[in-house]
Amino acid sequence: MLQIQNIRENQESIITALKKRSIDAEPMISKVLELDEKRRSIQTELDATLAESNKLSKEIGMLFKTGKAQEANVLKEKTAGLKEASKKLGEDLNTTADELQQQLYLIPNVPHESVPAGNSEEDNEEIFKEGDIPTLSQGALPHWELAKKYDIIDFELGVKITGAGFPVYKGKGARLQRALIAYFLDKNAEAGYTEMQVPLMVNEDSGYGTGQLPDKEGQMYHVQADDLYLIPTAEVPVTNLHRGDLLAESDFPIKYTGYTPCFRREAGSYGAHVRGLNRLHQFDKVEIVRMEHPNNSYQALDEMVEHVKNILRELKLPYRILRLCGGDLGFTSALTFDFEVFSTAQDRWLEISSVSNFETFQANRLKLRYKDENGKSQLAHTLNGSSLALPRVLAGILENYQTDEGIKIPDVLVPYCGFDTID
Repeated sequence: MLQIQNIRENQESIITALKKRSIDAEPMISKVLELDEKRRSIQTELDATLAESNKLSKEIGMLFKTGKAQEANVLKEKTAGLKEASKKLGEDLNTTADELQQQLYLIPNVPHESVPAGNSEEDNEEIFKEGDIPTLSQGALPHWELAKKYDIIDFELGVKITGAGFPVYKGKGARLQRALIAYFLDKNAEAGYTEMQVPLMVNEDSGYGTGQLPDKEGQMYHVQADDLYLIPTAEVPVTNLHRGDLLAESDFPIKYTGYTPCFRREAGSYGAHVRGLNRLHQFDKVEIVRMEHPNNSYQALDEMVEHVKNILRELKLPYRILRLCGGDLGFTSALTFDFEVFSTAQDRWLEISSVSNFETFQANRLKLRYKDENGKSQLAHTLNGSSLALPRVLAGILENYQTDEGIKIPDVLVPYCGFDTID
């Protein structure tokens, strides 16, 4: 959520910056400023009414002490009117403040200056590419056919139990999943991230805190009886660990990692591009989350990007990095780098990680602050990234490591798997 003071002081520059997202933010910004002015006007009137009421209360006390009961009773009638007026003003203030808050929730984050303008993923910038794309033998199979051939993932059984998008991992497929999770967590821990095990359901405040609500409400599974949401990413519960906290500068950097299943409705996703592991309703992901001093957050973002690079180098998967354009940038992000692995059998790039800096956008919602060197409260910066999301990494391994004899396991995963081939 953007800070109201920043909107007041930088209205035009914010409207201009949000054009990178291909949106006209002027009506939303104007509405925010209109409500803010109304709120401040009501607050001023309320403060004056309460001050007058307090002043009269003191005068009434003095009048009673001096035996001037008649004059005191006249003032008491006046204070009764002031109390009624202050009650009405308080209600108006709460209503206006809520309207302002709801309007602020609708405005996305301001893109970083390095974000390119654009309307869709077609306008993203490729900034890095590494790894050799393997040459597969004729008749190489996509991962959903390999899964069936080697009996390691059963998509039909998942449909029987739950529905499409809920696969069942079997035998060496399940062991490879577990190996990837353990490997990712170990790599993150080696890089200084503290492992956290968090709830898989969150309350509404947590959803608003990281920005999934109200923006992604339609894509989240909602348990209405308890008003809880299944998490779409570990980012939500992990970042909310510090909701409402006032940190010291010495607390930075705060670095967490966590593994969770993730749940997404993915409404409206159809076609060959979402086949197999390409798009699921339930999937496993390991996340890294950081809380940083604003002066250090972009250095932290670079460190996170290098960290994910090193994992993909060890897995020996061909990958590239994209700087997302404004039109493809997530609602809460100021700058995002997407990692994609190349699926040789599908002849296409598959997204496996997004690494983002949200600057103060989430922290403002979370009320996540720190005390600066002058003792003043300031908003922290939050960042997160997938390190990594399993389904498409697994798809990339199955497809790129397939041979006529079976599917080879990347060397770095063999100690975790206990086998070197799926055959």
